[in-house]
Amino acid sequence: MLPRAARLLHLETLRAAFEGTATDVGAIVAACEPRDGGGAEAELLARLPEALVRLERLAPNDRVAVRDVLATLTSGMAFDLTAFPGDDAASVVALPTPAELDRYTYLVAGCVGEFWTMIHLAHRRALARWNVAQMRADGIRFGKALQMTNVLRDIPRDVRHGRCYVPASALAEHGLAAADLLDASVMPKFRPLFATLLEKAAAHYAAAWRYTFEIPRREWRMRAACAWPLLIGEATLAALARAPNPLAAAEPVKISRVTVRAIVARSSVTVWSNRALAAQAARVRGSRRPWLVETNHI
Repeated sequence: MLPRAARLLHLETLRAAFEGTATDVGAIVAACEPRDGGGAEAELLARLPEALVRLERLAPNDRVAVRDVLATLTSGMAFDLTAFPGDDAASVVALPTPAELDRYTYLVAGCVGEFWTMIHLAHRRALARWNVAQMRADGIRFGKALQMTNVLRDIPRDVRHGRCYVPASALAEHGLAAADLLDASVMPKFRPLFATLLEKAAAHYAAAWRYTFEIPRREWRMRAACAWPLLIGEATLAALARAPNPLAAAEPVKISRVTVRAIVARSSVTVWSNRALAAQAARVRGSRRPWLVETNHI
């Protein structure tokens, strides 16, 4: 792994390159190539100069939109590197407040939903009747829903790597600290807060479904592109809710490939109808009442 200072420096180089400043990104490619061992990320890094050329060839308005979202995403990466100064459980730090968690989910995912909304509005005439402000807000919550799911499924692994996205102030209200989440036996004490976070994610999913149902039926590809991650995310959230002790999981809780394939196959029929798609979402989601507890919402 590259030293933290080097990662921050490379992020600043990327930000300058995305903004259109003449910047040599060769150092990023050279620094990361030997550590990646192949795969899609390595290929993306190797083709970074090509990607920057393509960015410059976009239509002016699209180029501005892409630059804006890339600036936000890289600031999210920098936020992550500066908020968590260590890389192991001994140096674990939690985000201080729920507001910081909300900010983080916007920087790394909510901004993508916002970008997706505005870029489709610019190019799809079928969306001309959208309430832009509402759809933009729901698009942001769409991204936050998916990121909150990642946060909740990765708690044990993140804490082992020095990062706790569960806010310290909320943990303190339950007599807990970030390091306590390494001990699976604290789950009964943590469960009310975990349920609150699940419910927060569920509220974001509700906004994301509202967003999806506003997409005209003839824009079925866009509807499917929204429905698939939502159905998979809701199924993952339900699996987290059913898990006896998410803190004890050796690997992040996830749904099987068979379940994913079934979701995609079934949605090829339901995606055309809001009612049918809502019914599929309800089946995937299941009953939430068993895992909700009376608690203060953060």
